[in-house]
Amino acid sequence: MSDTTDDPNIGPQAIAEPLRRAIGERYLTYALSTIMDRALPDARDGMKPVHRRILYAMRELRLSSSGGFRKSAKISGDVMGNYHPHGDAAIYDAMARLAQDFNVRYPLVDGQGNFGNIDGDNPAASRYTEARLTAAAEALMQGLDENAVDFRPNYDGTLSEPAVLPAAFPNLLANGSSGIAVGMATNIPPHNIGELVEACLHLIKTPDARDETLVNMIPGPDFPTGGVIVEPRANIVEAYRTGRGAFRLRARWHVEDLGRGTWQIVVTEIPYQVQKSRLIEKLAELIQTRKVPVFGDVRDESADDVRLIIEPKSKNVDPELLMGMLFRNSDLEVRFSLNMNVLIDGRTPKVCSLKEVLRAFLDHRRDVLQRRSKHRLEKIDHRLEVLAGFITAFLNLDRVIDIIRYDEDPKAALMREDWTREFVRAMSEADYVSPPEGPGELTEVQADAILNMRLRSLRRLEEMELLREQAALREERSGLMALLGAEALQWSKIAEELREVRKSFGKDAPNGARRTDFAEAGEVEEVPLEAMIEREPVTVVCSKMGWIRAMKGHIALDSELKFKDGDEGRFIFHAETTDRLLICGTNGRVYTVTAANLPGGRGMGEPLRLMIDLPNEAGIVEILIHRPGDKLLVASTAGDGFLVPTDEVLAQTRAGKVVLNVKDDVKAHVFRKATGDHVAVVGENRKVLVFAMEELPEMARGKGVRLQKYKDGGLSDATTFTLADGLSWKDPAGRTRTETDLAEWLGKRASAGRMAPRGFPRDNRFN
Repeated sequence: MSDTTDDPNIGPQAIAEPLRRAIGERYLTYALSTIMDRALPDARDGMKPVHRRILYAMRELRLSSSGGFRKSAKISGDVMGNYHPHGDAAIYDAMARLAQDFNVRYPLVDGQGNFGNIDGDNPAASRYTEARLTAAAEALMQGLDENAVDFRPNYDGTLSEPAVLPAAFPNLLANGSSGIAVGMATNIPPHNIGELVEACLHLIKTPDARDETLVNMIPGPDFPTGGVIVEPRANIVEAYRTGRGAFRLRARWHVEDLGRGTWQIVVTEIPYQVQKSRLIEKLAELIQTRKVPVFGDVRDESADDVRLIIEPKSKNVDPELLMGMLFRNSDLEVRFSLNMNVLIDGRTPKVCSLKEVLRAFLDHRRDVLQRRSKHRLEKIDHRLEVLAGFITAFLNLDRVIDIIRYDEDPKAALMREDWTREFVRAMSEADYVSPPEGPGELTEVQADAILNMRLRSLRRLEEMELLREQAALREERSGLMALLGAEALQWSKIAEELREVRKSFGKDAPNGARRTDFAEAGEVEEVPLEAMIEREPVTVVCSKMGWIRAMKGHIALDSELKFKDGDEGRFIFHAETTDRLLICGTNGRVYTVTAANLPGGRGMGEPLRLMIDLPNEAGIVEILIHRPGDKLLVASTAGDGFLVPTDEVLAQTRAGKVVLNVKDDVKAHVFRKATGDHVAVVGENRKVLVFAMEELPEMARGKGVRLQKYKDGGLSDATTFTLADGLSWKDPAGRTRTETDLAEWLGKRASAGRMAPRGFPRDNRFN
């Protein structure tokens, strides 16, 4: 193969750059594009490019807040064709979000049609919906026609678009923002405009204000869906000071009395960005898994508002306790992260504090004020120049008419004419007009204005109007010159504009009042089952096929019970609803089930395998009631075992907890409460061995140690007892027999043992 450099089709640029550098530079370009043009908002107007372009395109379509609606497809098409060359679906999704009052605190788009809902349903297709701007959006763009901001060419250079919006209020904090860039992200919650304006006014008055002082005016986010913030104030202050933190947000709820001692909980506001339908699914899952035993039922009675009904299992349950458990186990409480990573001046990404973000907005407003003032000053100067020409024409009306009627080039003649002293006086008073080339000469602008003047303007009344307008403009110009020359006047003007914003969008305006409240709440602690469940006696019944139920009360253990065809009873014992049951499987795992979660005793019960993840090939060895502080003797069919505290075998999940390690054909065979001081073991060879319990190790999990030595077969049964009381078993006739003289069977652990005493059960079981 010839060398690559010999190929005439490959230029030197194709091989001059190392691959590492080429990829690095291109990836850096992509990263910067993502950071600056897609994911991070501008600190000045709080906008990403797509949102800014949507609002500007709607403004160009003249979709004012008091005008008519236009099809969303037309809007997204114009945005895509003129300013944002990306997918129309992405543009429409961004526009639809600006219209969702459950996502945006102050919607910037007024939508007509299906724009989605809090359940998580998507908006209708763009051809079915219509939209226009809101008053808030118009406030953000106020001054675009007055050179308030820089414009830049659009993507193909045929049009121009604003680089940033004038932004009459701090939209970055008012509506929040979220985005994921390359190597950085942002997440800013919405806030209340009235509180933001209050903080801005304080910052104007006291530029070196502390963050703690600003938090007095902005106590925290104000989410469009309401809710209650339970984050400590110290954490909120620290989050706003550093630009990073989190807020604990809870649903708003109250107890509704149903009479006769019954009640239900009504949730009227859910946390921000939590889909209601998904929340209900999670709550229903809690009922199914019985993770919150006191939680009875949930249903959705929402219409235009939110109304979720939560019912307890018992009227004796404390509502605070029930909601505390639901806050811990569902999205009724969420943590909303704060990461104020924004673009300063549209270029530099930085994690800003609350004060820095407000300062960036205020500096932007000052720049906008100066630019609008200069633009207005230019307009006034131009108009005053024209007015000076009009006044000159009125003072010399006959000569002007004569020139226009008879001169071949009236414009040039008007500009050449040396007018009377009245004109000189008018011109000298207008010191802002560029001096004429000769004494008393009209400028080109004035000549054009005179030639374009209507005949009906030659009335005496019109002349008076011109003089009044000239005086008013001179006064306005004087004020603008003073404004541009004094920083204090500029900040005073900005404060005045902010107060006008507060009137329009503050707490006294529609939808301007704070929606999210504050409350104190400590961490939800683990609550014992006894505190959540009403203690009642039950009789637990489990069949050989693994169908389990809990019958009310303590019935006689020898009662006649019904089972499915081909099935019969295996376990029956007395318990209480607050008890936790230990289900011991042949796979060496122990599963935990609460007695209160067992099905009632009216039917045949339910398969235990629906409540726990017990494999089909594994069977149930024993069902025990958990008693804190007890110990269990566990052993396998191979004759290995140990002692384990019952507190170590409690499982938190359906998968259970591995206690005894078994493999191949070996199975877990014995799970028995350990009492007394000695252990008795019997093998399949009917040999019995008794040894001291202290010879057994206490472990949380493992294979264990050898209990008894076998040549053939394995372990048949094992139990614990007190040596002084003797070893008991039931003989074939059902009578209980106790053997107190056990010297013949006493030995060391792992011995072979001796043949069982006369009358020992044929099934080789102690009980």
